[in-house]
Amino acid sequence: MRIFTGIAIPQAIADRLETAVSALRPVAAIRWSPLANLHITTKFIGSWAEDRLDELKHALTCVRQPSALKIDVTGFDFLPSRHHPKVFFAGVRAPGLESLHAAIENALEPLGCARDERAFSPHLTLARIGRDDVRALCQRAAELKQMDFGSFTATRFHIYLSQPTPNGSVYTALASFDLIEREAIAC
Repeated sequence: MRIFTGIAIPQAIADRLETAVSALRPVAAIRWSPLANLHITTKFIGSWAEDRLDELKHALTCVRQPSALKIDVTGFDFLPSRHHPKVFFAGVRAPGLESLHAAIENALEPLGCARDERAFSPHLTLARIGRDDVRALCQRAAELKQMDFGSFTATRFHIYLSQPTPNGSVYTALASFDLIEREAIAC
């Protein structure tokens, strides 16, 4: 199984993004992500043996934050850069999200999950870019750069299963975890 951890996006924010993206799709023939898949990846795990899923779940039950996470979704940009774009994304600002990422890495490292080599960069992937000409998209996105898609409070994160299909991957939540302590758990 191919899995990752992430935070789901509320439908109202997905709807606002859909409105903006529908204006951008005609200017770039790139691989647009289904907006039903929107999430903030907190840790890409990759290939994981299904018979070890309970072990993974148990490790993640102890991941906690001092409070829920306030997350703002705003603007568009490109990774790794506007000059060499591979990913078109909506920005995410969330104090505390880096500490959640670190806590997840700390919980999973003893299970053999390697730490990320790249710096954690939270975002919402809207499209993947190959060798496509995206100059028109860059120009149009710059005009919309300051768009605010809304804020929400995240109180949970999830393990997602990623299943590739001919029309892109389908993500299914396999387990959910509260970010803040609700009851005593022996960790």
